[in-house]
Amino acid sequence: MKILVISDSHGRNDDVERAISQVKNFDVLIHLGDIERGDDFIRSLVSCPTYMVLGNNDYRLDLPSEQIVEIEGYRFFLTHGHRYYVNRGTMYLEEYAREHEIDVVLHGHTHVPTLFQEDGLTIACPGSISYPRQSDRKQTFLSIEIDREGEIHFSFGYLESELEKIYADLF
Repeated sequence: MKILVISDSHGRNDDVERAISQVKNFDVLIHLGDIERGDDFIRSLVSCPTYMVLGNNDYRLDLPSEQIVEIEGYRFFLTHGHRYYVNRGTMYLEEYAREHEIDVVLHGHTHVPTLFQEDGLTIACPGSISYPRQSDRKQTFLSIEIDREGEIHFSFGYLESELEKIYADLF
């Protein structure tokens, strides 16, 4: 089972489309908010289950503000994170997760890729697929794989630039 997690595309659906094209062969797509427009377009790009939540810049979108989903025996809490003050840390998310028996918390909002794992809880942010804020300013996404033994693995990916994609296709 492979899950593609993106966030903070801010209407740049071309970046979403590039990430989907680059990662390929995933079973679930998750967008953690600040979509701004095109949620139906994003759904049209894939044929797999898709979960999206509202971000602080999402208006007039018919999406939940947060969601708990179970995937392959893991309980995931999906939120943009702004209501949990993630710019100041993840302590409120950790508290919520422990109270609700959540295994994995996925959030956006900070535009910085992060991964925290402790005592059976994972809290991760994929960064921003369009407007990164970490020092290298690379557009990022998160891949989650649940292997045949049921073990969960997390890895960050970088969105290839158009030139990198052309070069990769040539060789």
